[in-house]
Amino acid sequence: MERVILAYSGGLDTSVAIPWLAEKYDAEVVAVTLDLGQGKELDDVRERAMAVGAIRCHVLDVRTEFADEYVLPALQAGALYEGQYPLATALGRPLIAKRLVEIAEMESATAIAHGCTGKGNDQVRIDVSARALNRAIRVIGPAREWGMSRPAEIEYARERGIPVPATVDSPYSTDLNLWGKSIECGVLEDPWAEPPEEVYTLTKSPAGAPDAPAYVSLDFERGVPTAVNGVAMPLVELIASLETIAGAHGVGRIDMCENRLVGIKSREIYEAPAAVVLHAAHRELESLVVPRDLDRIKTGLAPVYADLVYNGLWFTPTRRAIDALVADVQQRVTGTVRLKLFKGDCRVVGRKSPHALYDEALATYDEGDQFDHTAAEGFIRIWGLPVELAAAKAAPAKAATEATPAKAAPVS
Repeated sequence: MERVILAYSGGLDTSVAIPWLAEKYDAEVVAVTLDLGQGKELDDVRERAMAVGAIRCHVLDVRTEFADEYVLPALQAGALYEGQYPLATALGRPLIAKRLVEIAEMESATAIAHGCTGKGNDQVRIDVSARALNRAIRVIGPAREWGMSRPAEIEYARERGIPVPATVDSPYSTDLNLWGKSIECGVLEDPWAEPPEEVYTLTKSPAGAPDAPAYVSLDFERGVPTAVNGVAMPLVELIASLETIAGAHGVGRIDMCENRLVGIKSREIYEAPAAVVLHAAHRELESLVVPRDLDRIKTGLAPVYADLVYNGLWFTPTRRAIDALVADVQQRVTGTVRLKLFKGDCRVVGRKSPHALYDEALATYDEGDQFDHTAAEGFIRIWGLPVELAAAKAAPAKAATEATPAKAAPVS
């Protein structure tokens, strides 16, 4: 009998996958659940897995590892997929793959399995990551094999007495961790339809948010967020604190049509209050302390890094090389950023750092201005010399072209 290690979330797909794997592959199923910050979703998860046929269920708290080794590098790299998505789900997948491979070795299993669909991104992320860590491992994707629609899955579960959180009337598919939440399916598949308020659980409606803004200060040490409003805390707690504060002011809702790796466009709804605030603050602090040329290079790598994460290429030399450059840049990223949160809006209103390259004596137009204005004229002449020369050379050529009469078309 084959033994399969299943990434078990407790949701519809993976709950159905346990009996399906047993029936289709005559397999013993060992469930693995990672606590990435899902909260109440993990209540009784071990009991649920055992109830539907798993022979064992490993539940591992990996929140600190996830925050320090996956979320933080992506934050420091400025990784926002297509300029918006903070990659909460995508960042969790390589860690899930890593632990599946480790437990497969421990359990003497020959295969791992997951609940990803055949047209989603997560199947690529887990499959590629697992094989990067162990080329011999076999990966099974029940949801891309069984061909069941979502209502059919629900009926399959009902026939076997499997309790699942989804119903035909409430068909949303969600993924939650400490960095954010994704919501799919149902009415959300229509890109013209406004998301119903019921899909949001981490953020208050901006219309119903407090009428007074909240001011939040964030301290960073070498690119690592360390304190909220002067209160130092570990990264996991800091993210949770910001989620509560920003979510209460309606900050963190993202509605986008993104390009999936498999070649289709997908309408996605995300909630990421802490991620939105931290990305805004970190980017602002970097711009204050990093020289212009280096900042251009580092900022240009942000979408490259985001694509790597989104496309399942975490365990690659390219990602490690970018991490090395980003880590060097972070040595200067120390200071405090002040943000204003108001009815869904998040904006930076203050920033300071001991490494700031902003010099008020050079920037001011008031008394105390130390900028050498007399140097400007010579600088401008030298700076504009290539433009001036190119224009001078182009003028005679243009005049000659305009002076040459056009040849008449031959008469047929």
